[in-house]
Amino acid sequence: MNSNVQLVKTLLKYTFGLVPIVAGLDKFTNILTNWSQYISEGVTELLPFDSTTFMMIIGVVEIVAGVLVLTKVKIGAYVVSIWLVAIALTLIFSWSYVDVAVRDLVMALAAFSLAKLSESNFKESNN
Repeated sequence: MNSNVQLVKTLLKYTFGLVPIVAGLDKFTNILTNWSQYISEGVTELLPFDSTTFMMIIGVVEIVAGVLVLTKVKIGAYVVSIWLVAIALTLIFSWSYVDVAVRDLVMALAAFSLAKLSESNFKESNN
């Protein structure tokens, strides 16, 4: 059982470490998608700069969150979990991309699970 828990923890660690880094880097290139499309008009109107600059700032935050998961698993997993909930709530309140919001809530639950696994007494490394 312990080896299965360790395997799940490792898979989640690299998933929530690498995916935010890749998504964050893509905020600068828009190869995967045009990230600005996910910003609601209300938020765009409040920004003191254009949406592309905002997404680059978001990209830096995501890169830092991913690195944090890879270096300080427990803290990083909580940060990613909270970040994903915040993104989901923004999408739900603007009632746009609700399918993405649901996916982000599921991923937030998985990141939270990683944080809880990192608190356990199982073999831990890099926590």
